[in-house]
Amino acid sequence: MDQRTNLDRIQIVLVDTQDGANIGSVCRAMKTMGITHLTLVGDREYDENRVRTLALHASDVWENSQRFATLNEAISTSVLTVASTRRHGKFRKNSAVNPEQLAELVTKTGEGLISLVFGRESDGLTDEEVAQCSMVVTIPTSDQFPSLNLSQAVQIITYNLFDKIKPYPVQAVPVDQLRCEQGAAKATSAMDTIGYFKLAHEKLWTYRFLRDVFVRASLTESEMQKMEKVFVKMSKIKAHKETKEEQEDV
Repeated sequence: MDQRTNLDRIQIVLVDTQDGANIGSVCRAMKTMGITHLTLVGDREYDENRVRTLALHASDVWENSQRFATLNEAISTSVLTVASTRRHGKFRKNSAVNPEQLAELVTKTGEGLISLVFGRESDGLTDEEVAQCSMVVTIPTSDQFPSLNLSQAVQIITYNLFDKIKPYPVQAVPVDQLRCEQGAAKATSAMDTIGYFKLAHEKLWTYRFLRDVFVRASLTESEMQKMEKVFVKMSKIKAHKETKEEQEDV
């Protein structure tokens, strides 16, 4: 996979951006680094003049952008989904990569759409939006003033992608995020049947954990089916054992 092809499969996803001028600035940041696929999430309407004035010669990125009502719809066909955030907390991811590490990961990820997700200018992405992505990228900044403008964040991350991505002979084709969600759901349902979960929230957290692992592992369809089989067979073995014990008691 050459650099051009690798860059062309990346989409920048903006969630509920508040100011059209920032969208225009993001368009410029993207195009200077060879990335042209922009996706907008939400139902806000934007002033065309504010967008185009800041986009300048990158207005085509705005014109060709896609719109989705929800983040889940925007990223469901992606093979890798990355939330850009500097915030940490109990209900957010346990770890994060920096922009350079992200570029290395993208280089080694098999064919398919890669989504980089950015939140609102005022307060970024919500816990739930971060949870919908399989991993987090954080830009190292000074503790004295850690805040970055939306377009600045996009520029830093896309620069690293443009600078680091090199041709890579990837052969395997990973499944998309929706397929990983289906696999995680099947796995956790199997775990549920054997009484694995003791607390109500454990099933959701385990589902999200497995979904993230499956996405980051870039599993092929064959590998995903084998992974599902492990969990399903585990539940069937336990059910068979319990049935056998009940028959012996009788």
